[in-house]
Amino acid sequence: MRTAYSVETVRGAERELMARLPDGALMQRAAAGLAVACAELLGRVYGSRVVLLVGSGDNGGDALYAGARLGRRGAGVTAVLLAPERTHTGGLDALLRAGGTVVRGADAAEEPIRRADLVVDGIVGIGGKGGLRPDAAPLAELARESRAAVVAVDLPSGVEADSGEVRGAAVRADLTVTFGTHKPGLLVDPAKEYAGSVRLVDIGLSLPDEAELEALQHADVAALLPVPGAESDKYRRGVVGIAAGSARYPGAAVLAVAGALRGGAGAVRYVGPAGDAVIARFPETLVSAGSPERAGRVQAWVAGPGVGDDADSVAAVLKSDVPVLVDADGLRFAERGVVRARTAPTLLTPHAGEAAALLGVSRDEVEGARLASVRELAAAYGATVLLKGSTTLVAEPGGGPVRVNSTGTAWLATAGSGDVLSGLTGSLLAVGLGALDAGSVGAYLHGLAGRFAADGAPVGAYDVADAVREAWRDVMRDVLEG
Repeated sequence: MRTAYSVETVRGAERELMARLPDGALMQRAAAGLAVACAELLGRVYGSRVVLLVGSGDNGGDALYAGARLGRRGAGVTAVLLAPERTHTGGLDALLRAGGTVVRGADAAEEPIRRADLVVDGIVGIGGKGGLRPDAAPLAELARESRAAVVAVDLPSGVEADSGEVRGAAVRADLTVTFGTHKPGLLVDPAKEYAGSVRLVDIGLSLPDEAELEALQHADVAALLPVPGAESDKYRRGVVGIAAGSARYPGAAVLAVAGALRGGAGAVRYVGPAGDAVIARFPETLVSAGSPERAGRVQAWVAGPGVGDDADSVAAVLKSDVPVLVDADGLRFAERGVVRARTAPTLLTPHAGEAAALLGVSRDEVEGARLASVRELAAAYGATVLLKGSTTLVAEPGGGPVRVNSTGTAWLATAGSGDVLSGLTGSLLAVGLGALDAGSVGAYLHGLAGRFAADGAPVGAYDVADAVREAWRDVMRDVLEG
């Protein structure tokens, strides 16, 4: 499992480690890893042109020491000092001894940056807030416009490490070399967009068991996937109920059922006005007329995709004593007090616009502060919340690590894709996964299926549903072969 820790936790671990190491040893570890990553990106170090953007903090020191290592291998290294009087003295001396040169201030940086093969961003450390200062912002723009590859030290300058927010100008990196552990901003949009590829350098930090963020990997997902035993039957494997669709949106019901049939449950019950469309596509579905209360026993419900104005079906599902997933139209009818009063788990799965409506804020506010928004929504509703997007987030109402998923592809931004995710995740609830695990595993498989289905081309929601089996096999195969 990939984990990310807060700035406070990282700094505490660094202080503890530095107390046991000789002066400067920790920075040298970081600089060595940074220099290796830069050299690999350059391919040929000798004769290359490297520009270091050096602020006053430790990131500037890391950049200077890494620049000295590259200089000793024949690179021409120029350091742009944004705060000359507060530049890391040891790092600067090392660079000068290695033949590096120095310019002072952003005004002198334009020509070196335009000629550079590599720009190293050491402007601001992980404690930076509020975007780049006016004197540094032009450097980020020059680096973006240049032909150089851009490497960020620990975190792109101008993005916020703990929140993933970007509140002003920021460096856009091709590669971020981060030390000790990932920071939340490297995994959560919008900051993730600025980080490029991320390379983690182990510097020996001792970190607590509970992180701020967790990102499941193949092995984690494989350990959670249900596998039927010899004595299994369709009821023992779990039954998921789908209350979805309407005369106007019958396809939402079909797609939710498609996802549910591929989520590991033994049977799928459908209740709603789109029964004919569902049974025509999936004759194995148990279709019922009437209300959800009369559908028969289920181990979990999915309510909301395409229900239009049918508040009654959502209300009936929320009265049940089994786990419930509420999505799409159903979110409008999920009254906060009713959700909070439930004793069985509830999983809400909004996209940014729906989350904004639930919180009473603008969509831009949610998209700009995704981590804070998912936590606030989970706390407000007393429910687990899966906030859909380019990096899907899953938060629990009682706090704890937020799960982040990035297996998806931009091609998943297509009508009906969320309905498939709802059915798939509801099926995982029915087989016995908790809301956090069901949401995390559902998002992981759905994103992976989207990649397989699209393969670099446009994709439809049903194609994604059909590719879930391939994603499931891929997860299990990776573990078996590993």
